[in-house]
Amino acid sequence: MSHSVHQNGVSRRDFLTAGAAVGGGLMLNFSLPAFAVGGKGPASATLNAYIWITPNGETHIVNKNPEIGQGIKTAFPMIIAEELDVAWKDVRAEDAEVDPVRYGGQFAGGSLSIPMNYDLLRRMGAAARLMLVTAAARSWNVPVAQCETADGVVSHKGSNRQATYGQLAAAAARIAPPDPATLKLKDPKDFKIIGKPIGGVDSPRIVRGEPIFGIDVTVPGMKYAVYEKSPVFNGKFVSANLDEVKALPGVRGVHVIKGNVTELGAGLYNGLTDGVAIVADKWHQANRALDKLKVKWDGGETATRSTKGFVAKAAELAQSPPTDSLKTEGDVDAALKSAAKVLEARYEVPFVNHSALEPMNTTVAIKNGKVEIWSPTQMPGGGKTAVSQALGIPEQDITLHVTRNGGGFGRRLSNDFMVEAAVIAKAQGEPVKLLRNRRQDVQSGVFRAGGFHHFKAALDAQGKLTAFRDHFVTFSNSGKVAGSATLAATEFPAGYVPNLDLGFSMMPLDVPTGPMRAPGSNTLAFAFQSFLDELAHAAGQDPLQFQLDLLGPPREPEVSRSQFGESVGFDNARLAGVLKAVAEKSGWGKKKFPKGTGLGVAAYFSHQGYFAEVVQASVSSRSGEVRVEKVWIAGDVGRQIVNPSAGGNQVEGSAIDGVSQALAQALTFTNGAVDQSNFHDYPLLRMHQAPKVEVHFVMTDNNPTGLGEPAMPPVVPALTNAIFAATGRRVRTLPIKTSELKGFA
Repeated sequence: MSHSVHQNGVSRRDFLTAGAAVGGGLMLNFSLPAFAVGGKGPASATLNAYIWITPNGETHIVNKNPEIGQGIKTAFPMIIAEELDVAWKDVRAEDAEVDPVRYGGQFAGGSLSIPMNYDLLRRMGAAARLMLVTAAARSWNVPVAQCETADGVVSHKGSNRQATYGQLAAAAARIAPPDPATLKLKDPKDFKIIGKPIGGVDSPRIVRGEPIFGIDVTVPGMKYAVYEKSPVFNGKFVSANLDEVKALPGVRGVHVIKGNVTELGAGLYNGLTDGVAIVADKWHQANRALDKLKVKWDGGETATRSTKGFVAKAAELAQSPPTDSLKTEGDVDAALKSAAKVLEARYEVPFVNHSALEPMNTTVAIKNGKVEIWSPTQMPGGGKTAVSQALGIPEQDITLHVTRNGGGFGRRLSNDFMVEAAVIAKAQGEPVKLLRNRRQDVQSGVFRAGGFHHFKAALDAQGKLTAFRDHFVTFSNSGKVAGSATLAATEFPAGYVPNLDLGFSMMPLDVPTGPMRAPGSNTLAFAFQSFLDELAHAAGQDPLQFQLDLLGPPREPEVSRSQFGESVGFDNARLAGVLKAVAEKSGWGKKKFPKGTGLGVAAYFSHQGYFAEVVQASVSSRSGEVRVEKVWIAGDVGRQIVNPSAGGNQVEGSAIDGVSQALAQALTFTNGAVDQSNFHDYPLLRMHQAPKVEVHFVMTDNNPTGLGEPAMPPVVPALTNAIFAATGRRVRTLPIKTSELKGFA
């Protein structure tokens, strides 16, 4: 099944301008209209990228989006270089400035970089190639059609003449840019760069320990800062021993900062809360001063929140119908009454911290009303706007340099740390680097929201699913569903069961939550795919075949448009395809295991990607300890993997990330404050715990999509389903509790 993505018409004027670079080379400025918003025509924002070819043949290609480990700084130049027909060894990848006028949206999130830019970047490279070829043809007085390119060289076979791109760059800069509609793109079978495994352009610098992360930034006259906030979110400052802290060695300033948060919405968080900033000559001096700081806070209503209270309130809400209905089809109650079997189950997922290894940080210098910022952010535009509002300085007077991110996972889409650094620098009157310590990073995050699912489903005498109900109890902030704490009306098996009832109720939280790798999906997959596994076993059927039967024959997916472009909805045939592939690769149904070892399977559609995963896990009856032995993954992200090296890394990393969360990670609240404080009580997966991961891509004739997120959701339910296969015990609450697995027979 093939799906095409419509691209807006691109005019020559909007597409490309050319000029001479310093030294006589060619500099191309591509200006492409953004996807239409809501189908109402081209948006005013534009997508820009730059190619700069020097006389010596070096090709500098600018990557506009933040690099957070997903490999986009390598992938974007690869796409352009392929159509430009330049040798990869001659490419130099550069980071773009933050400039919404020139670049439009610049962000890293939602696995959107490739689907939003793949076709457009190819056309950028193709346009530049045509200009260079035209320059050569005019110089030789031959038809353009008789000229060929390879590895940055234009040649004319009839006369055996050749010229390098560097030699042609200045002349090409004087040629009118081509109409992109006339451009002929390469046949993928002729790709020399796209589809080939290429190491990250920054990897050698990282191995050498070069200072490319935000935490490495230093500027002249810089001081170091820490910012202590209330352990209860948005707690108000009452008093502190400020004079005592000011007298400590190396301390150059102590500032009480007043916050501006009046309410929390459901989106990203760029707010400023009350706190005490300590500024010192060295970061360790500022950090040690925290030990002497004693602050009295007023936690307000949020100080009454606790994990125990959430659990109790969720159980109470589950006794009544949902307050909000998402989707109702058929008659669930009637189907339950006539069912051969009825199953009920309650699933619970915890709050989770992103745990980026590089703590949140930002460096800010303010001089003569101008602001310069160095920050590892996933959402530069949002941070720049937030700083502008906090300081009362126009955005055009703010320069933001995006450093490489030492892990993002959605946490750095919110820019609270950038706002804090800017306000502290203003108060101090000197350049300041704000760096959180690990405790602050764990306890002051924008967390993944927890939630509670209350399932009830019916099976007929043939084991067919006839009714499905979920009462989802989630959280609210300022009366709205908390960030990334939603349930969609299309959540599978919606649309594949005749009687359906999806609804939700909310309880107040007043703590910021937001995207975490595969937001929403990373919790929903665990609950829904685990319960479907329960239903398969209750029906006496193989779990993988049960899902294939439920998916049924192929259906035509729906197509929708947004500001992120055109997207294709759930394609049941593609999910069935990866299920069949992972069954083959893992030997599903062909292996016999002793008690204590088992296979589990799960599949999920997330961020335009389709992934099915099988986990082999073993459990100790004596201790209940779980060992994840191997993960088989089959993924469908369309017809092209831009960089198999980075793509495989993303898929393997997603599996490791999910296993880590499932085994040990949870944040709990007492009196409104997070209980955990560091990796001793919020552990990450250790190297000896990491399973073998085998990745297989199912290539289909669909537009390429991203790989940063969609492989993560299925691994957790595949693991917990494997635990059931091994022990006969269900895991319905995360993280996995070894005490509940001990002593299985």
